[in-house]
Amino acid sequence: MSVDLRLLAARVTRGDEQAFRQVVDHTRAPLYRLAARLLGNLADAEDVLQEAYVNAYRGLREGRYDGRAKLETYLHRIVVNASTDLLRKRRESPKEVVREPRFDGSVPAEARVALRELDELLKRLAPPERAALVLVAMEGMSAREAGEVLGCSEGAVEQRLVRARTALREHGKEEVRHG
Repeated sequence: MSVDLRLLAARVTRGDEQAFRQVVDHTRAPLYRLAARLLGNLADAEDVLQEAYVNAYRGLREGRYDGRAKLETYLHRIVVNASTDLLRKRRESPKEVVREPRFDGSVPAEARVALRELDELLKRLAPPERAALVLVAMEGMSAREAGEVLGCSEGAVEQRLVRARTALREHGKEEVRHG
């Protein structure tokens, strides 16, 4: 069933809280996946997603979403910004104990391991490069779409991708030398 998220956004703007529940229902899975890939931690992804939905709801109610971009783009931007903020805080603060949500069977153990491995690889990147790489290489967005989400030009996304790939390649060479 196809849902017109722009119409739902307009209803939320007019005060229809049930319309926002529908927005959440139709966007939760891809936004959670995005946050998990950006953060490498399911518990943090849940927290960021919750924060992002609160911000999105406020933004819709306060008229900050003007409808020019797709609602999905607006929501992706909020999730990327919240994730980037958390990644920066992680870099600035001392090491914390990594917390994972209790195992409830909804996420296979292999997926948790893969996410941890992905995080280990991506944590070498600055948050802007990490976000660009995740959006393009993992979420399948074009550089133009990623630029809309990240609030930058297509060229800036391409530059971030080049820097990310170079950093990952250099890390791979380092591993071979020391491995």
